[in-house]
Amino acid sequence: QVQLVESGGGLVQPGGSLRLSCAGSGIMFSRYVMGWYRQPPGKQRELVATITSGGNTNYAGSVEGRFTISRDNAKNTVYLQANSLKPEDTAVYYCYAGFIATYWGQGTQVTVSS
Repeated sequence: QVQLVESGGGLVQPGGSLRLSCAGSGIMFSRYVMGWYRQPPGKQRELVATITSGGNTNYAGSVEGRFTISRDNAKNTVYLQANSLKPEDTAVYYCYAGFIATYWGQGTQVTVSS
């Protein structure tokens, strides 16, 4: 059974930081493209960042320079370091795994507010 379990969300003030984690099981983690998507309130799900099995990264323009995606294949975990957070970063953040099939986590809420 494939599971992607996110953690690290919460409430943070504008300008603050969070680190999201996603632990995968039931897949050959190192072969998968891993990523983070988010769904702001009342909007569609959108790409945040992805990282390939070889470590190549891709970011949405709105987060480039503020967010960093990384992976630790030994721990079957992908991370999203989110710095300089803005209220418009408020969303449910979803972990994604893609290769032969695609999988999604349940999501973790990130709220940026003073």
